[in-house]
Amino acid sequence: MQKSIIISNTHKEKLIQHARSNEPYESCAILIGQEIKSGWKVIEVFLTENIEKSKINFTISPQEEFKIDEIAKQKNLEIVSIFHSHPTSEPIPSNTDKKFMRLNPYPWIIYSGNTNTMKAYSLDLELNNISIDVV
Repeated sequence: MQKSIIISNTHKEKLIQHARSNEPYESCAILIGQEIKSGWKVIEVFLTENIEKSKINFTISPQEEFKIDEIAKQKNLEIVSIFHSHPTSEPIPSNTDKKFMRLNPYPWIIYSGNTNTMKAYSLDLELNNISIDVV
């Protein structure tokens, strides 16, 4: 079955603006919401700092990820996706992304500043079997 990430247009635009405002560096965010039968529903977006300040990598501080996870639990929600941008390349997971996807087994959304496209991936779903449904 095709899984999808359901995200509002407002949240999608917020992520794109965050990516553009952080160029030339990769941007990142954590999305919280609910896992549903057809995939994941995004309820809230937390824009995070790329503490690496890198054009080809990103790192969210463990303290920030922990804080967001605690907020999610207080709201009876959970982390449903990790977002980051590729300012000058395609929205395809790099080898580094794949390594960290194993450690953070959520669907990952990648936005390409190069093509202005956004795609979602999960290692559990053969990488590219997730659609992004904007509502």
